[in-house]
Amino acid sequence: MNKIPRGIPCLAVIIIFFGYLSSVMGFTNMLNTIMRTAHDLLLNTVFYLMAMCVLTAALSRIFSVFGVVDLLQRILKPVLRPLYGLPGVSSAGALMTFLSDKPAIISVAKNPQFARYFKRYQHISLVNFAGSFAMGLLVVIFMMGHGYYTEPLYGLVGAVCGSIIATRLMQRLVLREHPEYLNEDVVGSKEQEMVDGKWVNGKYETHPHEPGQTLFIRILDALLDGGKTGVEVGLAIIPGVLIISTLVMMLTFSGVPAPDGHGVIYTGEAYQGTELLPHLAGKLSYLLDWLFGFKSSQLVAFPITALGTVGAALGLIPEMMKSGIIDSNAIAVFTAMGMCWSGFLSADAATLDSLGYRHFISRSFTCTFVAGLSAGIITHWLYFLVTYLSANLG
Repeated sequence: MNKIPRGIPCLAVIIIFFGYLSSVMGFTNMLNTIMRTAHDLLLNTVFYLMAMCVLTAALSRIFSVFGVVDLLQRILKPVLRPLYGLPGVSSAGALMTFLSDKPAIISVAKNPQFARYFKRYQHISLVNFAGSFAMGLLVVIFMMGHGYYTEPLYGLVGAVCGSIIATRLMQRLVLREHPEYLNEDVVGSKEQEMVDGKWVNGKYETHPHEPGQTLFIRILDALLDGGKTGVEVGLAIIPGVLIISTLVMMLTFSGVPAPDGHGVIYTGEAYQGTELLPHLAGKLSYLLDWLFGFKSSQLVAFPITALGTVGAALGLIPEMMKSGIIDSNAIAVFTAMGMCWSGFLSADAATLDSLGYRHFISRSFTCTFVAGLSAGIITHWLYFLVTYLSANLG
């Protein structure tokens, strides 16, 4: 039997995928939606993330120059080492992503002052660890702003559990494939000399500042150097966000309601789609109820949308509240899964690629996906247990 000519499977997949989209949306509308969604993501998401990367990179540099990273290492090492198998400075990465988004970890992880505490396998798993808290502050504040004050706390607990699962699982997969990473330092001996401020190749590299520099100049240098790194990071995440987020959203969202109130129509505007993923989830409504406590299959739109961007997922909640399908349990689960899954289909790929770990992207996806599911399940049953005990013992 002759082998299938190279390129035929690729063409078949592309034809089937885009043929499906165009059969539902119309060919012209499909193309317009793809272009407009990618354009809107570039203007309103990527540039926002780039600005965020610049600011967080500058703050990270300040933390490094003035000893905050070293302080975190000493204080949190007894906690993070047994739970995550990570050095205490990892908390700085989690803090950055909690205040912003997943790409914030790139600026931190690339900082030699930060990376010198890590073995190679730990450095790779840092993306899964810090990413499990991504946009946590935004998610929690958003939920509280809609009248849910205790439910996000359950979600935070679930996100912590999910982060442990993601980190440990990723470390296990990395060491299974590369056992030599167990003892390999991220920052080599020559790089370490430059970080510590020693003679290197006949040149004396000082850190954190040159003799005679004023405090103001030291701060300014740290901010500008960190900001430059943030710009590079912002450029690195563009492909992943535009390509993957656009595809996920076109499989998640729907068209606009028809004027006669029956069905939907497609106009080629941004963020329209075939709603395939929520439709498939509706086939598993019983399982979703048992695992996550979702009483409506439409609730699955939140975690699915969070795969692309948790910001867009949060935008679904007001409409869910109006339709009456959302409850306190769903808010708690949304918080946990939104943090753990915050755009990982696009952000994890771009993050690992920019750190030089592109070949671990598929493993990272697996670990993050399992962690997000686990976080949602843990949060649901924790909420159920606490509310059940409160109702019967209170």
